[in-house]
Amino acid sequence: MSKHAYTNRLIRETSPYLLQHAHNPVDWFPWGEEAFEKARKENKPILISIGYSTCHWCHVMERESFENEEVAEFMNEHFVNIKLDREERPDIDQIYMEAIQVLTGSGGWPLNCFLTPELKPFYGGTYFPPQPAYGRASWMQILQGLSEAFHRKKDEVEEQAERLTKHIRESGGHLMSGIDWVGKAENVFNPVMIDNIFFTMEKRFDKENGGFGTAPKFPGVMSLEFLLDYHYYSKRKAALEHVVFSLEKMIRGGIYDQLGGGFARYATDAAWLVPHFEKMLYDNALLMGLLSEAYSATGNELFLKTIKETFEWIEREMLHEEGGFYSALDADSEGIEGKFYVWDKTEIDELLGTDAAVFCEYYDVSPQGNWEGHNILNRKKTISELTETFGRPAEEINEIIKKAKSKLLSTRAKRIRPALDDKMLLDWNALMSSALCKAYKATGIPAFKDAAVKNLGFIYKFFKNGDGFYHSYREGQSKHEAFLDDYAFLIENLLELYSITYQNCYLQEARRLSELAIKEFYDEDSYCFRFTRQEQQDVLVHKKEVFDNATPSGNSTMAMNLSKLGVLIGEEKYNRISDNMLYNMKDAAGKYPTSFSKWCRVLLYRTFPTHEIAIVGKEYLPLAEMINKLYLPNKVTMASLDQQNAYPLLENRGMGNETLIYLCTNFTCQEPVSSFEGFLTLLGND
Repeated sequence: MSKHAYTNRLIRETSPYLLQHAHNPVDWFPWGEEAFEKARKENKPILISIGYSTCHWCHVMERESFENEEVAEFMNEHFVNIKLDREERPDIDQIYMEAIQVLTGSGGWPLNCFLTPELKPFYGGTYFPPQPAYGRASWMQILQGLSEAFHRKKDEVEEQAERLTKHIRESGGHLMSGIDWVGKAENVFNPVMIDNIFFTMEKRFDKENGGFGTAPKFPGVMSLEFLLDYHYYSKRKAALEHVVFSLEKMIRGGIYDQLGGGFARYATDAAWLVPHFEKMLYDNALLMGLLSEAYSATGNELFLKTIKETFEWIEREMLHEEGGFYSALDADSEGIEGKFYVWDKTEIDELLGTDAAVFCEYYDVSPQGNWEGHNILNRKKTISELTETFGRPAEEINEIIKKAKSKLLSTRAKRIRPALDDKMLLDWNALMSSALCKAYKATGIPAFKDAAVKNLGFIYKFFKNGDGFYHSYREGQSKHEAFLDDYAFLIENLLELYSITYQNCYLQEARRLSELAIKEFYDEDSYCFRFTRQEQQDVLVHKKEVFDNATPSGNSTMAMNLSKLGVLIGEEKYNRISDNMLYNMKDAAGKYPTSFSKWCRVLLYRTFPTHEIAIVGKEYLPLAEMINKLYLPNKVTMASLDQQNAYPLLENRGMGNETLIYLCTNFTCQEPVSSFEGFLTLLGND
């Protein structure tokens, strides 16, 4: 006999988020024709409630409203109720998030949107309280008002739905004008444009705390990547200094898990102290990639240490035994946000004894706490400051902190853990695998390369779907046809894997998937890729997502991929598509660079010459690995034991017993050299 009073259709789903709601008294449907048909047949509005398993306010609204029998009874009588995991179906989430943003001026999760039976949105919002509060109507007031409006003011509802649908269908069109630039004489990709992007971005620098803007504070990885590359070409110190300053502030702040490694999704304050405690795979992938490049550029040991600690956390808590990566860790444990991560000073004193004073001084621990009476570990002091305070050598201080961290981590492991969202997503896995490739290039640590190669094997074993792929996998079930982001990030991952292994199979698969993406997703009229395949039937519109949000857009990623592939395999079609995409996005990127940060990076790469590097001969691999450790943005490297005439960079190269390195820029190649030192000289001459 079930211990649950209620069980709904979500019990048959695999998403951890949907399963969290499987025993609500609300008669939830998954997204699908069964729900749509019921709404049409019974002439009822649809409520689609969208969230994800680690969303704090999603949990709150569930406890307050969706577990309330009286509320559920009203919802079941007057609405067809659909629950959706935004991470499983980002295509649906995008559509109705845009509707909410138009209606309210903001968005977020939980996302609650009301639709006509034809799936057109007419009203919605995010969190609604059980009683009127925070200037918001109660959930029951919203339900009652909308149910009445749907039946008594049907014309107004349908007019509103049509207006919103028209806006969603046309949104983004002004950004991608569909102008064919290729072949025009004008040189729009120039350093002045890139300088202006920097000056616009610089206005948003938080020079006190690092990062961009004020609270809530997101890492802004793609903007920092642009600044890192921009410094290489412009030599503007302010660009590099802001990258280093921002990363150091994040690493020393509460947004970084000082005991276990890994970053929280964002900070709720400007100084990076108070995280929203959920840990997402994609954030850590993006940050690991940035830290790897920043380490190559600066040699900053703090960045190297953080890369290693983040990978240790991934291996310990986010890794499937066959090499896949789980999605996220919840912000809550025991129903309380952050409880797993915070400390009381008395607890630390008891655990560490005489070493507690050093630890507490280093990690900002006090009797009163720094957040809601508790302590979020963060580093306000340096080791050198502690040596002065305690009159003990740095080696001794470091050893005390190392042992103390180990003790606290062991103690923390005995607490009730935040819930793990153990579904695996193709796009996020590919992002993490790419980050591991970058980490291997920067550090030469074999474990990073091994994990990346193993992860690709996992992807091809569990996500493959004929010639294409699925988007999600959990417990033996692969679901939902892959979206543009899945293909874009997987192609990027294949190119990264080629750049550390030089196995042609990765390059050929990247080409195959690029052709598939162009066939299935590319719209030649707008020079833009759709997020969903044109044949997909269960979406209101086929959106073209161009904004770089929490992750890079599939469009900016494809622009980068095609530009690289065009050089690697000599396919002019790819360069043409990429150039047209960039031409159509340059104005938007110039005006709003932090919203189009990856576009800005691709524009920078298009503006400055590509370093085309070919290494041919028996020592190709060790030489390639030495070159990979250099910070050299906008490079394309091919390496092989001997010449390969199928690839322009390797054609008629090598031929003798020596291993030769070739460097070409601006359609001009320098004389080849046979040593790493010689290559450095070539760079100096470039």
